[in-house]
Parts: sequence; C-alpha cells; structure tokens
Amino acid sequence: MKLTILSVAFPFARVSPDPLGGAEQVLAQLDRALVAAGHRSFVVAAAGSRVAGRLVSVPWVEPASDSARNIAHHAVRRAVERVLAQVRVDAIHLHGADFDLYLPPNGPPALVTLHLPLDWYGPAALRPQRPLTWLQPVSTTQARAAPSDVSLLPAIANGIDCDAFEPQRKLDCALVLGRVCAEKGFHDAIDACKLADVPLLAAGTVFPWPAHRRYFTYEVRPRLDARRRWIGAIGGRRKRRLLAAARCVLVPSRAAETSSLVAMEALAAGTPVIAYPNGALADLVEHGVTGYLVDGPASMARAIYCVDRIDPEACRRQARERFALEHTVAAYFRLYQRLAEIGGAARQGRAAFDGPPASPVALLAR
Repeated sequence: MKLTILSVAFPFARVSPDPLGGAEQVLAQLDRALVAAGHRSFVVAAAGSRVAGRLVSVPWVEPASDSARNIAHHAVRRAVERVLAQVRVDAIHLHGADFDLYLPPNGPPALVTLHLPLDWYGPAALRPQRPLTWLQPVSTTQARAAPSDVSLLPAIANGIDCDAFEPQRKLDCALVLGRVCAEKGFHDAIDACKLADVPLLAAGTVFPWPAHRRYFTYEVRPRLDARRRWIGAIGGRRKRRLLAAARCVLVPSRAAETSSLVAMEALAAGTPVIAYPNGALADLVEHGVTGYLVDGPASMARAIYCVDRIDPEACRRQARERFALEHTVAAYFRLYQRLAEIGGAARQGRAAFDGPPASPVALLAR
C-alpha cells in the first residue's frame, strides 16, 4: 500500500538533511525513508528547509513576539489546509511543540510525536478532542511521566544511522553539542572542563528566542577562553568526525530529556558520554560501560579523567543494538499503514468516530 504522509515541522526551526534539533532530525529521517520506499511525502516547514519529499514552505519568522508567532501559526494552518484540499493524505504527522495551534479540526488521522517533556505541553494539547488523533511518545521514560488521563501510544524510540559513523583518532578535548539554552547546561560543561583542565569544543545553534540569546550572552560566552572554545553550528561530516574524535561528549542537560540523539550519535561514533541522569539519559548511558552519569560540574570533571576506561567498541555495539534507525522507521511505517486503514474506513462510513477513542492503543490494534 503506497502512502501519502503530510509531515508538519515546528515553524521556527528549519528542516535539513542533518538538522540540529531532535524533532527536525526525526522528521527528516522519516521523510527520506518515505521517499526511498516509493511513498509520497509532503513537508510543511519554514522557508529555507531542504527535504526529500515535496516542501510546502511557510515564511520564516523569528519568534520574538506573540504577534510574530501568531503569524507563523496562521501560515502553517493555511499551508496544511491547502495540502488537504489538493491531495488525499493518509495521515498527518506533527512534530512541533505548538502542534495544537495548527492541528486541523478534522480530516485524516493525525499522529503527534511528543519530542519534549510532557509538562512542556499545555493540558489541552495532551487531551485532544479532535477525532482520529493520537499522541506518540519517544521513550518509555517519557511515557511513564504521563498523567493517568492522558492516552499515549506505545513508545517508538528515536534512532540514528549507525553506519554513518567511523572511528577517528582521538583528540585531547571534550565536546558539548546541541541547542544552546539554559536547560541544556552548556555552562556546566564549560565549568567542568575548567575544573578538569581539559580543552572543550562547544558547538550548537543559538535559536532566535530572546531567552536563548540572553543565556548565550551572559552564561556561555563569558565562560569561554583559549581552551574552551565556541565553534558554532556543525553538521554533516564535520559533526560526525568531531563526535568520533572527541575524548568524550558531555550532556549536562537539566531537563527531563525524552531522548538524546546527541548521546546516541556519540556512542555510535565510539565516544563515551558523560551526562546528568535526567529523563531518558539515565537509560541511554550505561554507567561505567558506555560513559558516566554524574550530578554536577565537579563530578563531571572527575568522570572526564576516567573516560579512557570506557571501551569504544562497547559504545558502538550498544548503539548498533539499541539505536538503529531502521527499527524506528519500521515502527513508524507500521503505524502509518494502520492509520491509513483507519482513515479509509472512516471515509467509507465503516466506523463511527465522534471523538478521541477511550483506548487509542486498542483501536490501532483492531
């Protein structure tokens, strides 16, 4: 059965073949896989995005004010309406944290992947009243945090292309990589490397949110020095080389992470991860085997001294066994097929859908 899937990105982050954000990376992976398998993929995303399927672009707007965000959300709603008016879509797949502001009120089955901690979403977003709408967690850790009245599908873990990473000669430096904001703890990574007296490369993107820019200006930049350097956004081959060449990758996130593609990619590259045990990070990093779980800059500094005890092949082996992208793609494809069947039945009047089912899992299992 050939599918037509409409993916809707977070309006304030561009999609590319190797984006920085986890939500954009998962969307890009699925878009490529759909096209490679002969399905049709439409992607609503900010202008300047690059996708494998057909891009339906909306104007790029910096989210500096409520009015700017309202403009962006309106543009996404109109773009989704245009696609649905022109194409028979089997399923809509939404990835944005603000998905409830442009979720169409009716139409094909809608799948919402929840990339962020559940308490970052509004109560109404987690309890959609729209028919044919399902919420998809990305880890069992995230799903366990759901309130009892929030219905979630079984988790589909994020995955990575493990074959894209090759061993490199190790450099005497640590690496911190990701979205630059307070909850990602870049300042703790810098402080830890100063305590350990080791060089650090800090890489990432400062998105155009005022709070993110203030954090970089007042908490990150003043801590940098000749040995703790800011190298900006990295991607593609350069990112893979640095992940493999780093002595260790630091993930001092203060948020209850739902997943961590950075940690997965580091392990696939054979590089130990030193992380705070927040959210899914406690499950992704096996303490003493693929890295260390620590509780602050001082213990992170001590762990940096111990990373040579970690076997790079153990890191790569766990990545191949646990984080293979083909498992993620296969699970989403099975879900897309089931949603397409449910949508087809609804169009033909063979099922009555007058609101979110009491048990979404049971409906998909029919």
